[in-house]
Amino acid sequence: MRKKSGFTIVEQAIEKVPAFKNVVVKLDRQVELRGQSKSTLNNYIRRIALLVQHFERLPEQVTDDDIQEYLVALARDPKSPSRSSFKHMVYGLRYYYRLIGLNKKAIALPSLKQDTKLPLILNAQELKALFRAPKLLKRRQGRMLIIKHLPRIRSPAGTCLRSS
Repeated sequence: MRKKSGFTIVEQAIEKVPAFKNVVVKLDRQVELRGQSKSTLNNYIRRIALLVQHFERLPEQVTDDDIQEYLVALARDPKSPSRSSFKHMVYGLRYYYRLIGLNKKAIALPSLKQDTKLPLILNAQELKALFRAPKLLKRRQGRMLIIKHLPRIRSPAGTCLRSS
């Protein structure tokens, strides 16, 4: 097991803003009562803790403009680990604001668009090349079996997009 070095983000936020401990307990209780995911709660708490550390105040004590600027900086930050950290911040703040009865603030947060990716559709030549690629017969048969049991997808023109 890894030895803990220093304080966690949440512990540092509690150190700076002691009232944040009540927030953590309240969020923990709410998630327990609703039967929600503990990992989601932990992600939300860590994100809110970063905001608390930055402003050295609880989120409801920070102005809307300051939160918007913080979110813009977070979204633009090239050092930000991923888009999911930004989403956890927004969703965590929404959850928190609703929990303390500030629904108007929760609604004022930016809406996040879903990344939509279209499925990859292979033509007949690409499928044949895919099946010819493996040298071992059992691997070829495995690929053929997988494709055979996939549901047939029809294009808008009515033609089958899966080769037989």
